[in-house]
Order: sequence, then structure tokens, then C-alpha cells
Amino acid sequence: MSQDSLQAAVTLPGEDFSRVALTPDAVELLRLLWLQHGPLMFHQSGGCCDGSSPMCYPAGDFQTGDADVLLGLFDLSEGLEPQPLEFWMSREQFNYWSHTHLTVDVVPGRGSGFSVEAPEGKRFLIRSTLMDWPA
Repeated sequence: MSQDSLQAAVTLPGEDFSRVALTPDAVELLRLLWLQHGPLMFHQSGGCCDGSSPMCYPAGDFQTGDADVLLGLFDLSEGLEPQPLEFWMSREQFNYWSHTHLTVDVVPGRGSGFSVEAPEGKRFLIRSTLMDWPA
């Protein structure tokens, strides 16, 4: 994981390490999308096809509940007005990925029509690495 990556604030009780990060390219795209759509959020469902990619929505457009885990909280601001962005994952998917650190990156291509980056000709994806500490 790059030292330049933006690490999420810890959100899981009892943990003291970040589970998710954003690459600089992802941060840049998210700041652009924030200007277009306002506050944003991510949800990773783990389903097939579109569900295997992190989906970016206007904050609150995807309803989370007991079946979801808040893995991290980012601040996209550059020291100005706070720009919070939550990263959620389905609890079932978290059971599979609990031993990994996730990095959200962006690549050329068309994402899901439901994810706000789709019209930009880019898509978000997850890069995972095994954690070297107990989860």
C-alpha cells in the first residue's frame, strides 16, 4: 500500500488500525464527484458483476443497516470544510475479507451505471493485501 494513500479513520470497536485506504487518483476523482453530487459514500456488497466493485453513491442514497459494517471514514477535504465519506461493506462480504486491507483505486473503464463515477469513463476497484496482524 502506498504511503501516499489516504487511510480511513478506524471505525470498528476494539481496533486500532485502518482497514481501508484511497489512492491519490481515487481521492482526486472523489473530490471532483463531490463537487458534482455533494457528499458521497461507498458500499461494497461482494455480489457478482457490479457488486464485486465498490459502488459510490450520493451519501444516503444507499440505505445501510444491520447487514452492513462501517469499515472506515475518510475526510476528503484539504484542511478546509470537512468532506466526510463513509466506506461500508456487507457483513457477509466482510466475513470473507476481514483478514485484508483494502485500497480503493480508480482505472479507465466504465463502472456500474449506479455508481456516480460511471459517466467519467473511470471505475473504482478494490486492491487487497493480506494484513500481517491479527484481525
